[in-house]
Amino acid sequence: MLPKDPNMLLSFINTQLRDRGCSLDEVAACYCVLVDEITEKLEKAGFHYDEELRRFLR
Repeated sequence: MLPKDPNMLLSFINTQLRDRGCSLDEVAACYCVLVDEITEKLEKAGFHYDEELRRFLR
């Protein structure tokens, strides 16, 4: 289950992307959620996904 708090979610997702070396699609599939669910929640908190860096940034 993913953290509900946007800041905790940001940390969790970025850590997964970095440590696993996988894509956002793969992380989402691993936790049975849609990429859109992750990106929408983080965008509402002021973060955007940088595909080149493969992480969420402010």
